[in-house]
Amino acid sequence: MLAIVIPYYKITFFEETLKSLANQTDKRFKVYIGDDASNENPSKLLSFYKNKFEFDYFKFNENLGSISLTKQWSRCVDLCGNEEWIMILGDDDRLDNSVVSSFYKNYNLFKEKTNLIRFASKLIDEDNKETSKTYTHPIWEIATDSFFRKYDATSRSSLSEHIFKKDIFLKYGFYNYPLAWSSDDRAWLEFSDGKPIYTINESIVYVRISTLNISGKKDNTELKNLSEISFFKYIISKKIAYYNNSQKLRLLKNYKKKIKVFRNLTIQEHIFIFYYFVKYLNFKWIKIAVKSLINKE
Repeated sequence: MLAIVIPYYKITFFEETLKSLANQTDKRFKVYIGDDASNENPSKLLSFYKNKFEFDYFKFNENLGSISLTKQWSRCVDLCGNEEWIMILGDDDRLDNSVVSSFYKNYNLFKEKTNLIRFASKLIDEDNKETSKTYTHPIWEIATDSFFRKYDATSRSSLSEHIFKKDIFLKYGFYNYPLAWSSDDRAWLEFSDGKPIYTINESIVYVRISTLNISGKKDNTELKNLSEISFFKYIISKKIAYYNNSQKLRLLKNYKKKIKVFRNLTIQEHIFIFYYFVKYLNFKWIKIAVKSLINKE
């Protein structure tokens, strides 16, 4: 069975989320709602949906999301029962009515071959207006390739459109970056655990970008950039071997560039970057690398 976990905090778009769950043509799922000590009580709204789909609601006494959003996600996952597969759905996002049915329709195609499922996705705004194309993906894709397409701005990725195995979550968990920015990207690289991602393009998850959520806010840019610096250091340390020379160089230069937004690189950071140039690139690419290190960007 499928668990759909909702880390709840804001009620503004929550009814849209609940309505999309009530409209699922296949009701083989259970919803777990973890209230992050919100001041916006959803009880009246939840009572309306009581008999429309199965759910448990739990209100935590401590607001954790303001300290660590990934810890809030994790304690919400801990509410789940014995479901094997988990989706974490934002309290402002919504599913088209075939998402659950598509999951089960494709189940026998992926059940022994992957730890990670994703759906097509589309961005929406505060008025439910669609603001992007539908993002589809290769049916089977290596996680490092998927990340690079996002990095290359030819794709997108977020938390809500993914479903993962509970046991792989228990193995890796979510890395605690500030604002959980890049925590989902790292999760997909780790949760894949050597297996490809399976995509269901026939159903869409609608991901909301608004001034009420982290993605849409503009006053948290510095924290987002600091998270990205840490994340790119992880990519270079753990995943750079999966990329070709051109991609390696771009990732290394991007890491350097993100640091320089705030300050000059330390000697240790210069050594770190140069080490990976020498380790993975041939003489021609090392010459390019050295030039890129000494040139001002």
